[in-house]
Amino acid sequence: MSTPLSGAQMLVKAMQQAGVEQIFSLSGNHIMCVYDALIGSGIKLLHTRHEAAAVHMADTWARLKAGVGVAMVTGGPGHANAVSALYTAYMSESPVILLSGHAPLSQAGKGAFQEIDQVAMTRPVVKAAWAARSADTLAEDFAKACRIALSGRPGPVHLSLPNDVLDALSTHDTVPDAQAFQRLPRPLPLESASAVLDQLARAKQPIVILGPEGWKPGNESAVARLEASLGVPVVATESPRGVNDPALGSFSTALAEADCVLLLGKRLDFTLGFGQAPAFSTACRFLQIDADLSEFERSTNAVKERLALIAHADTLSSVDVLAAAAAKRNDLARPEWLETVRTAIQYRPPEWKHAHDDAAHGLHPAQLCAEIQAVLDRHPEAVLVVDGGEFGQWAQACLSAPKRVINGAAGAIGSALPMALAAKIACPEALVVALMGDGTFGFHSSEFDTATRAGVSFLCVVGNDACWNAEHQIQLRSYGQDRAWGCDLLPTEYDKVAAAFGGHGVSVNQMSELPAALEAAISASKPACLNVRLHGLPAPKIRLEP
Repeated sequence: MSTPLSGAQMLVKAMQQAGVEQIFSLSGNHIMCVYDALIGSGIKLLHTRHEAAAVHMADTWARLKAGVGVAMVTGGPGHANAVSALYTAYMSESPVILLSGHAPLSQAGKGAFQEIDQVAMTRPVVKAAWAARSADTLAEDFAKACRIALSGRPGPVHLSLPNDVLDALSTHDTVPDAQAFQRLPRPLPLESASAVLDQLARAKQPIVILGPEGWKPGNESAVARLEASLGVPVVATESPRGVNDPALGSFSTALAEADCVLLLGKRLDFTLGFGQAPAFSTACRFLQIDADLSEFERSTNAVKERLALIAHADTLSSVDVLAAAAAKRNDLARPEWLETVRTAIQYRPPEWKHAHDDAAHGLHPAQLCAEIQAVLDRHPEAVLVVDGGEFGQWAQACLSAPKRVINGAAGAIGSALPMALAAKIACPEALVVALMGDGTFGFHSSEFDTATRAGVSFLCVVGNDACWNAEHQIQLRSYGQDRAWGCDLLPTEYDKVAAAFGGHGVSVNQMSELPAALEAAISASKPACLNVRLHGLPAPKIRLEP
């Protein structure tokens, strides 16, 4: 080593070794030396308008690119701003690495500028969190963060970067080999796979349920292969509405008839009604394969002796092993049951096809989505982003695309705009369409400035019902119309907000205006916003009656 490298330079060298292409960041005092070290590295940096937006972008990158997504923010309040977005990544099992600047180690406990316990702040919403201690070990710290984020049940990791560690000179210039940054698989033993398949073979109406990994682009072919090998339904869920996820149609009616359910990397949590009736039959048995040992205790507490089998392995490895083992058997397929579940998932109320706008309320959500689906169908590489309360559920029920990113089981809104921006950076040739409520738009509208600066084009469709409608619907159901208050918004012209940040914007007040507005927005070659006056209906409840 001729010229000693600083900690910041060692960190950048480690990111290069890991194959990091893109960082999403908001600048600040503690991390400017990393900005400097990135110059000439080949790693792109997108400068955002809010720290949480940077994390949402890293989350989206991780989901679409099947690797780690990196967000970098400054310490103290910058770090605090980023933490809430980690929860969305955590519940979506997204391998995000949050790098946060930090007060100097030499000033720890002395009341340093923006000194807070950043590690403690992030621990509830990450797989692991720690502060770097030395320039000599920064590269190993980043490798460890990548490995933890990708392995087992994927999820976010936090690494705090004290600025005196970043400025210090390392005594070496070597970084771990490329393998040290990769996922450590935990394969399913063949004997465990055989035991799982034996249990499924005894069942008349079995179902396999995966968590968010089953929805991630790139994994769908493996999931389809597993279903084909087993000949039984394999369903992935990533919504806070769980078994009542509108994207899964009337799946809940079929699930209640299952007599055996394999939880393949899927937590037995609130999204599955904790394994209890009415979501499941009281006689339903459970099998569980999971990379996290603590999940077996959770499931045992929930369903007691109905948890018939457990196996310690990660989801993706298990999918491959089970598919291969099932292909050698002929006692698993349940074709009639498989068709029953598929029919339930595909079911949508026929009256949706006849939904129409009216002068008093605006467009019906199903009517709006039908026109957008026609656009998506013309773009085979499209990416669909969905976020929001009631309107978000309509969008998930009505729309499909080759790649989908949603706010996920966290149920936290506000991520759609940064997610759409990052999706376009990750998939530059794809049409990116984001649907969101007017409440969602307000969280990160300034990222239109980021998109304009970056030359990134996408289409965001705002369902504007001038209301926090999810909460309004709770008030109507629980307290009545005369006690519904505090959830109103103004019918703001969000298209003009987008235009003020350099984007394309137009308002749509009736159905006849929509087709031309969509085409103009797509051809605008800039970030575009369609502000659509929407009938604020409750989220759809889809039930196929037996």
